[in-house]
Amino acid sequence: QVQLVESGGGLVQSGGSLRLSCAASGLTLHYYVISWFRQAPGKEREVVACISSGGITNYTESAKGRLFTSKDNAKRTVHLQMNNLEHEDKAVYYCAASSHLALSEGLLSLWVRENMYDYWGQGTQVTVSS
Repeated sequence: QVQLVESGGGLVQSGGSLRLSCAASGLTLHYYVISWFRQAPGKEREVVACISSGGITNYTESAKGRLFTSKDNAKRTVHLQMNNLEHEDKAVYYCAASSHLALSEGLLSLWVRENMYDYWGQGTQVTVSS
């Protein structure tokens, strides 16, 4: 019933931009924290951004100033705007939803923990060329 579907990935040159989307079905965004994870080849999956049920956002240091996440509750869609992409941004990007983190804005300190998330999308590939 619950599905998260990422889209918008592709090939982009360094310095370019992409906008990823995470379409949610069977899920009310108001009750979830939505985070963006990425996994590069040979590396562990890491979180890069999240947006709380109330619209508060968190970013990793590498993402600050370049990546921006937003959501449209009515459309049940979360976006990740990625600007000035770098080679280090090449990865499969996943969106994930956490009901636990949504219990309180103060719980966002736990956003990096994968076991906090109930649902995951299938991922979308972002490739950054030289």
